[in-house]
Amino acid sequence: MPNSNSSQAPGQNKISIIIVNGRQREVSGHKLSYLELVSIAFPDNQPDPNILYTVAYANPHGKDGTLVDGQDVEIKEGMSFNVSKTNRS
Repeated sequence: MPNSNSSQAPGQNKISIIIVNGRQREVSGHKLSYLELVSIAFPDNQPDPNILYTVAYANPHGKDGTLVDGQDVEIKEGMSFNVSKTNRS
């Protein structure tokens, strides 16, 4: 039988402070997806097939890397993300 309190288990709703494009943000959960990070960085942008996003991150507690559409990353306190957009040519 599944634990009905699993969403209240320790760490499930943990708030972490991250930096996205130089701005401090509070996020909950253990992972963020490429699309979630794009949305945090550019909350007012509408989806546009002519725009490509680059998501790079620096993790003070592990590896640095990049994300592409469909990927996610485990969040650690103090991570820094740079999300940039370019026009498809």
